[in-house]
Amino acid sequence: MPNHFEGDFAPPRGRFAIIAARFNSLVVDALLAGALEAFRRHGVADSAIDIVRVPGSFEIPLIAQRLGRTQRYAAIVCLGTIIRGDTDHYDHVAGGAVSGIASASLSTNIPVIFGVLTCDTLEQALQRAGAKAGNKGFEAAVVAIEMVNLLHKLDA
Repeated sequence: MPNHFEGDFAPPRGRFAIIAARFNSLVVDALLAGALEAFRRHGVADSAIDIVRVPGSFEIPLIAQRLGRTQRYAAIVCLGTIIRGDTDHYDHVAGGAVSGIASASLSTNIPVIFGVLTCDTLEQALQRAGAKAGNKGFEAAVVAIEMVNLLHKLDA
């Protein structure tokens, strides 16, 4: 029978970083509250979490890479909100955030979790930040926990 590896939601070891954009703070602050709640529910103490604020979602990847390179964190959760406007600025910011966050994870060998909302309207963003569609910040923190535990199992 083949070996099967899967992460779980046991209290993880290590420190966590949350990078949160200030732009669209109404939404991002709700995502941040959700992420903190998820960490608490899964046994991560507030003292094991560092929160870093950046101007906007486009600035998240640089800080994620910088934090990842320190090797101080078990995982990094990236939170932001990009709302489509009338220009193609949305596409550039969203594309940069997606590829930059993925690159930060791969280059540092640390889970860097994408918790950046890309929405057409503020209403959609608010729905995904704790209203009817759940809280994507909470979900991102849970993914971080699962990935940390999976990597620990793979390294054992």
